[in-house]
Amino acid sequence: MTIRIIEHLWVPLPDGRRLAAKVWLPEGGAAAAILEYLPYRKRDGTAPRDATTHPVFAEAGYACVRVDIAGTGDSDGIFDDEYSEQELSDGEAVIAWVAAQEWCDGQVGMIGISWGGFNGLQLAARRPPALKAIVTVCSTVDRYADDIHFMGGCLLTDNFNWAGQMHAYNTRPPDPALREDWRARWLERIETLPFMAADWLRHPVRDDFWKHGSVCEDFGAIQAATLSLGGWTDAYVNAPLALVENLDAPVAALLGPWEHKYPHIAKTNAADFHGEVIGWFDRWMRGGEEDVPQVRAYLLDWDEPSPHYRDRPGRWVTDPAAEPLTLYPDGGVLGDLPGGGEVAVRSPATVGAASAYFCVGMRMGNELAVDQGGDDAGSTCFDTGPLDEDMDLLGRAEAVLSFSVDKPVAQVCLRLCDVSPEGGSARISYRAFNLCHHVGHDVPERLEPGRCYTARVLLNACGLRVKAGHRLRLAVSTGYWPVVWPAPEAATVTLHLDDCALTLPRVTVTEGDGPPAPRDYPVRDAEVLREPDSRTERRVEDDGTLVLETFDDFGMARDGLHGLVDGSTVTQRFSIHPDDPLSADHWAQWEFEFHREGWDVRIVTENRMTADAGAFQLWRKTTAYEGDTVVAERELSEDVPRGFL
Repeated sequence: MTIRIIEHLWVPLPDGRRLAAKVWLPEGGAAAAILEYLPYRKRDGTAPRDATTHPVFAEAGYACVRVDIAGTGDSDGIFDDEYSEQELSDGEAVIAWVAAQEWCDGQVGMIGISWGGFNGLQLAARRPPALKAIVTVCSTVDRYADDIHFMGGCLLTDNFNWAGQMHAYNTRPPDPALREDWRARWLERIETLPFMAADWLRHPVRDDFWKHGSVCEDFGAIQAATLSLGGWTDAYVNAPLALVENLDAPVAALLGPWEHKYPHIAKTNAADFHGEVIGWFDRWMRGGEEDVPQVRAYLLDWDEPSPHYRDRPGRWVTDPAAEPLTLYPDGGVLGDLPGGGEVAVRSPATVGAASAYFCVGMRMGNELAVDQGGDDAGSTCFDTGPLDEDMDLLGRAEAVLSFSVDKPVAQVCLRLCDVSPEGGSARISYRAFNLCHHVGHDVPERLEPGRCYTARVLLNACGLRVKAGHRLRLAVSTGYWPVVWPAPEAATVTLHLDDCALTLPRVTVTEGDGPPAPRDYPVRDAEVLREPDSRTERRVEDDGTLVLETFDDFGMARDGLHGLVDGSTVTQRFSIHPDDPLSADHWAQWEFEFHREGWDVRIVTENRMTADAGAFQLWRKTTAYEGDTVVAERELSEDVPRGFL
């Protein structure tokens, strides 16, 4: 089918602001529309990915619209926060505008991964009349429990990392080919950009700030047909099964082995994402009759742990039937009968060195979890015996911990590992938990040393077949750096084993069909001026400090349609001493550059986070250049009290 592309148009908002959009239109008159609504810049940021999706959907007969959120890309306005009331009310206005266009038949669907997956769910919960169906990928139903800010009440380092990345992203200028006022808007963005790392950190409990946009507050509000995709290699694995369990609207879950990417461009078992999207929207906006099982999942097989991307062995299954299995830790063993006695857990602050990058798929290079042997050695471990037969797991394991501590603030990280007969240890799920949150994430309390408490910890969802002859391992540590920011003091957590248990999400399944290999799809017309690159270095300094340094060059390219040249790099450093949690240090530097004939701009942003016993120290700096001239420089710092962190 021939399609027509409108490279740029304005979407008017009720208050007079305009949002920048790109549109792909099929031939043949009005059609149902597919909207993707993001802060990542249609002109350059997501242009390579957009070129692989929207033209395919347009050729299938859908009108496709890609819109920049206010204050980002070429849009009017000021960016205020992720998933803000402004963003969501603007989104409702965009949906109404799209539905009213002559090229739309009045029906709108939404797709999105990560940010776009979040706001697709959030807008569905607001019930705009034209929104009929959504496809949400790598998203969450609970912004506090399952995002980049907190996990189990523990502070994720990605709270700071992501704030720094958005700081860099949102200091980029509009394209002067589209906006004569680009310079004024650019400097305005640099001056007004919120200090999100501090803003988010000021909400360390599950308060109204996080409940806003968390669709789990009222699952019943969602009426649009919802297809939720997730990948076992990604950080966002819990939403698909939660949506299937809780939505009254038509819903289906698809869980594959992918990282944080649309499946057709994943480096792990790439699959036909286009077919899933088109099939879902055909079903709910065109009256199609084809249906899919409510749950389709890829059960992973044992695979030697490696940081390198590769296709993962396994099988697609459907219709899981739960047969939970409860095991009990006792003397280093996970057995069928409750244990007894006590075991003390105290880990070096470097446990976590074998973890993956928190959100796998965001870097250019290899970033997967490696063999867990080193982290296991710094943890307290409980193993089953070799399994007599294969065991299928699909869902979230739950641990009950009876514990006491010697410090008022303490945390644990639980890892579930598949241990091969040869001794290889592969992480299959994990979850950090702030023990001060044992009553709930809205009512933390300082712990009384020596007093016995009980906590329930839901690990992240997993899907795998544990082979006969393999063992399952529960590894317990008192930290998980660099994924989780450490507690202020090294704590000893004593487990009272007579009241501890682990319930596994054992299932019986029916083998079925998953999506096929990707279909052919177009790619962006661009001239590559600098190839992407990536490096990772781990080293131990003379005083024992463990340092992780990463560098990612996302390359540089000239767009073949409008000629804009863009390129970017990021360098990060994480460091910690095994005996000193207060030595934790995270630093990052982003650099973006843009070029046209007679126009050259560059932005350098730096961010650093440290902490003492009472507060977190946050710092950031922005330097903007036209040619070699500094035209804006802004530096901010803030101390945020630690509270129960």
